[in-house]
Amino acid sequence: MRFNSRWVAALLLFFSSAANVQSSASPRLVYQKKYIMGTVFEIAVYDELSQHASTAIDKAFQEIVHVDDELSNYKSESALSKLNRSAHFHAETVPPDLYRVIETAVNFSKLSDGKFDISVAPLVNLWKAALSGDAEPTLEQQQEVKACVGYEKIEFIAPQQISFHSPCMQLDLGAIGKGYAVDRAAEVLRASGILNALINAGGSTMLAMGTPPGQRAWLVHLRDPSHKIDPQVMLKDQSVSTSEQTMPSLLGKNSPGHIIDPETGQPLQTEFAVSVIAKTGTMSDSLSTTLLLLGPAKGGVLIHRMAEVSAIWIAPDARLEKVISGPQILFGRKA
Repeated sequence: MRFNSRWVAALLLFFSSAANVQSSASPRLVYQKKYIMGTVFEIAVYDELSQHASTAIDKAFQEIVHVDDELSNYKSESALSKLNRSAHFHAETVPPDLYRVIETAVNFSKLSDGKFDISVAPLVNLWKAALSGDAEPTLEQQQEVKACVGYEKIEFIAPQQISFHSPCMQLDLGAIGKGYAVDRAAEVLRASGILNALINAGGSTMLAMGTPPGQRAWLVHLRDPSHKIDPQVMLKDQSVSTSEQTMPSLLGKNSPGHIIDPETGQPLQTEFAVSVIAKTGTMSDSLSTTLLLLGPAKGGVLIHRMAEVSAIWIAPDARLEKVISGPQILFGRKA
């Protein structure tokens, strides 16, 4: 479940407290939220002019809506949905954003030896019925659908065409789309002259621009399923994303989770929540799912090959693994 209500509540308290100490001559805090992409996006901006900040935030939200219109697999007329219907053994021209996101996702597939794979959509759809309470798919059904999966079957024809070398391939950008939307929103804010802001995509991905007034960075509390460690990170022009398998308490004791392992064709079995700090939302979002699927041992090897990336895995019993190639991860309590 990629959401942490305590985390978001703490941030809102921080915003409120910071706003109360600002004098009329200091940068003002402007905060807005909007429901997009199936979650609540929040944007907090510090700027001398409240109206300027509000206008910039409105433009950023418009950009997120635009990204959703292209990347959503829930909207039948989105660019992704159209591609999923028509690109089988046929080259389709797609918008630049969609081409860029799919190309980036395939690069992460190569880095993770296929553990991260946006073509897992047919398997995700197969298990959705089980998530809704139906019987779990049989091994025969799983094997049949697994034949539709494989990022190697996606062909890129520059500058903007994509073809599927499979009669049943479908793409799902849920593990990268929000991160990309956060990056695009940040670009819009910067183009509007905003230097200091925090963008939060439903608690699963956050991006920090600049710093709050009088601070050296944005303090963010990371996901801690043990409630014993309180991991923290100071973000400045960086992003953090968190992934974990859906908790049984939300779906029923024996219900499968929502993250499907493309290698096994079944829901991932893990107790860990993983948080990743990287330079962009696209990278942190993709890596959080990738590292959850890989686990700490293999995931740590991947992170050691990357610059300016840090990650932490935490289990409900307070077991933790961390790999620091970028920002330091601090602990509010003794682990």
